Amino acid sequence: MVEKLWGGRFEESVSDWVEEFGASISFDQKMARQDLQGSLAHVTMLAKTGILTEAEAEKIKDGIKAVEEKYEAGQIEFTVANEDVHMNMESYLHDQIGLVAGKLHTARSRNDQVATDMHLYLRDVLHQTIEKLHTLRTTLVQISETHIETIMPGYTHLQHAQPISFAHHLMAYYQMLTRDAERFTFNLEHTNISPLGAAALAGTTFPIDRKLTADLLDFARPYENSLDAVSDRDFILEFLSNSSILMMHLSRFCEEIILWCSNEFKFISLSDSFSTGSSIMPQKKNPDMAELIRGKTGRVYGDLVGLLTVMKSLPLAYNKDLQEDKEGMFDAAKTILTSLDVMNGMLETMTVNKDIMEKSTKSDFSNATELADYLAAKGLPFREAHEIVGKLVLECTKQGYYLQDVPLKRYQELSNLIESDIYQYLDSKTAVGRRNSYGGTGFEAIKEQIQVAKKSLL
Repeated sequence: MVEKLWGGRFEESVSDWVEEFGASISFDQKMARQDLQGSLAHVTMLAKTGILTEAEAEKIKDGIKAVEEKYEAGQIEFTVANEDVHMNMESYLHDQIGLVAGKLHTARSRNDQVATDMHLYLRDVLHQTIEKLHTLRTTLVQISETHIETIMPGYTHLQHAQPISFAHHLMAYYQMLTRDAERFTFNLEHTNISPLGAAALAGTTFPIDRKLTADLLDFARPYENSLDAVSDRDFILEFLSNSSILMMHLSRFCEEIILWCSNEFKFISLSDSFSTGSSIMPQKKNPDMAELIRGKTGRVYGDLVGLLTVMKSLPLAYNKDLQEDKEGMFDAAKTILTSLDVMNGMLETMTVNKDIMEKSTKSDFSNATELADYLAAKGLPFREAHEIVGKLVLECTKQGYYLQDVPLKRYQELSNLIESDIYQYLDSKTAVGRRNSYGGTGFEAIKEQIQVAKKSLL
């Protein structure tokens, strides 16, 4: 049996199955690098403040670096007997340098240690997330720039509503992802704070320098309150909330991609690299990666709800319940980082079927608003114009043709305000090009959106 580093107070050992139930090493080993990083900063501070001698600190530092080399070389074997990543790393340090390793834990608890590890881990994830969002947003802008005059139906209620630019549709997702990037950036402010030195919950009697360890770990500042430092998981909840919103955005986009590449739409074709086939139907080309992103959204929501539920009734400060704060964080991090990569790859390699997109705006009534606006611009109250056009659409529907097929004579029977230029206004490309109100789908408005986006991405 492995002797526990905390076992002095206990007379009986824990049963193996109970020990396994309570251990977190199966998942928190992901933070081994961060744990060693925090320990290096802590021992540096202990020497600077005179709590340890320089000789003791140097021996411990050398030991930490040796353990880190073993970890990077894949030579560390994590054991349930040592419970968690902290005890596993400390055990290896003991093996490396002997009893002096026990001095590393002076003025430190596993409570502030694990909190520090999580802050360091999540800070790295946030930087990666922001970078991948930048890549995806850049891809959207690049695709949009080549499709400013690609016309497609705009939808409400999944019904053809008004023709729009495909670039306009893509740039809507750019805006969503920009807000995601802003949320993750703000998340950094609450993540980049150091709990180290808060100890178990009340601080310590040793003359530590928490600002020094914060600086050594590139944190903006230490927590102001030691109770808050060891019990705060708001930064993880923010991450999971932000991740849920991000996945919702990606899922909505994937839903449209799935529709667009269906036989009913044929607006786009996905690369074979991001599609799969059927085991029984040879003709199938399935948008499985888009469907998986859509499906994985649910697990990220679950990660958020799980931690909210863990936190909702916890008294201060540390409770063993908080062991449940890590797996959801690890899961969400892996899910969003891979989903962003897959999404970017799908978009970069997709083929846009411009002709099919535009053709679909010729066999619908998405130009009905153009006719109503045409009449309103000539002085007819919009409600009257709306009624005239509505009745005409009904007439066309019954007779099997579209507004651009209606003879001029019939138009002029409906209103003497209508002239021969009406057919130009009814053209979908003309309709899109004219909508240059700020943020609109007009070509000039889209160019302005793209230019602003390109500047923000610099």
